[in-house]
Amino acid sequence: MALTQQLARVAPEYLIRCRASALDSPDASPNWSPPAGNCLDTGWATWGLLRHCRRSGADPGTVTLLDRAISGDPGGDVGFLDHDEVYDGFADPPRLLAPVAVADIAHGLDAIDLNTLLADLPHSPAAAAAVCGFGPGFDGDVRIHLVERFYALREFYRGAARRGQCVVAWID
Repeated sequence: MALTQQLARVAPEYLIRCRASALDSPDASPNWSPPAGNCLDTGWATWGLLRHCRRSGADPGTVTLLDRAISGDPGGDVGFLDHDEVYDGFADPPRLLAPVAVADIAHGLDAIDLNTLLADLPHSPAAAAAVCGFGPGFDGDVRIHLVERFYALREFYRGAARRGQCVVAWID
């Protein structure tokens, strides 16, 4: 099974309920089950976009913003989500972005000019896949894949910011 980047947007109250469930449950189950419409699987796309940005010398602020959007902030009080009900335990436990951070990220993602960011992505699908770390088996148009997943990420954060939600990020 391949690892993918997962995100969930949830109300702060939902996290409070999950924390209470974990404390009350014999197996520390947080009863984690955000609605499917509030979850986003970016696959490997954002990792590939980050790799391309680092290689191409993109603005460090853009790299930091993209990394934060998929990695969360350190120190969030979500240790109760370190449970196999939430993720497979292969990578780091889930991390939290509070509503203020979510709004900052949404604003930052809105400011990114993706055409400029991808201007020097190789036109050859094989070369573009290699630059993004997708390997020789990637099938499809890398640019389209990155654009689609970036737009999904941006829309995801816009929705979370509008609703005052948190975002939980993890690899599964």
